[in-house]
Amino acid sequence: MHIAQIGTGRVGRPTAYTIMCSELADTLTVCDIKPGLSSAFAEELKHVTASLDIDVEINSCEKDEGVSNADIILISAGEPRTPGVKMSRRDLAAQNGRIIKSVSEATASRNPGAKYIVISNPVDAMAMVCKRFTRATFVISTGTNLESLRFRSKLASTLRVPNSEIQGWVGGEHGEAAIPLWSTTKICGKSVDDYVLSEKHVLDKNDTDSYIKDVSKYIVDKIGGTEFGPAASFRDITRAIVRNTEEILAIAAPIKLAEIREPTFVGMPVHLGWKIGCSLFESLPKEEQAGIEDAAKAVYQTYLTAIENRE
Repeated sequence: MHIAQIGTGRVGRPTAYTIMCSELADTLTVCDIKPGLSSAFAEELKHVTASLDIDVEINSCEKDEGVSNADIILISAGEPRTPGVKMSRRDLAAQNGRIIKSVSEATASRNPGAKYIVISNPVDAMAMVCKRFTRATFVISTGTNLESLRFRSKLASTLRVPNSEIQGWVGGEHGEAAIPLWSTTKICGKSVDDYVLSEKHVLDKNDTDSYIKDVSKYIVDKIGGTEFGPAASFRDITRAIVRNTEEILAIAAPIKLAEIREPTFVGMPVHLGWKIGCSLFESLPKEEQAGIEDAAKAVYQTYLTAIENRE
């Protein structure tokens, strides 16, 4: 399995490292336009393989054209949010849209049949850009999978329950329009409301919602950016594809909704394996479906901004 990581910055490096340590790749290519960065990072990865006694071929390149014959391509190239500055992921659409267009065009012909996982923000709109310019069959964004991890972590902390006893996902946009899908959530096998009532706990759902949306800004401001949480989330997505687990993960794949002209990438629970399986959208209550549809409209407008400013 040949996995390529394009963009080896604050998110790309821990993602590639985590994927490698999970033994998901036989060949790992790391790529970054900054002179010497991917080469130096590749050397460090080789040192890790000696520690873990794993056999992985490590390659590096500084041009996107150097990535060839990859089975899976993760794209984290682009500008991040600025610490200490009030800004939305959507504010990155124009500049990162140009970068994703360039990466997509450079890799499409050299990696026939590759599966693309888009990480760069605003991630759902950037996946639409990638789909447009690669025309690849399999393109997903990392969607709201990271929010889902944050959701379960917050519930575990608030209710003092082991993470292993919590199920639940977040849908919508990765960012401002993320929506906790309470209908999918179970604590120790019970619905949230039943569990809270039976255990005489207090749960402020609005506080949980705020945490999901605000915690990344807190991390960005305090340490410069999120790293290990995203890396774990993106490893989980990659692992589901490589091992064909068909597990439910909150990624974003194209869905055609009535009020939007094009299939739009929006986060929702999806059975994910070597192929993109069915989603849980139809099983959600109407109010959660409506929230996802509203998020999709916001994603589509961000995508249009990226496309209009791609030159």
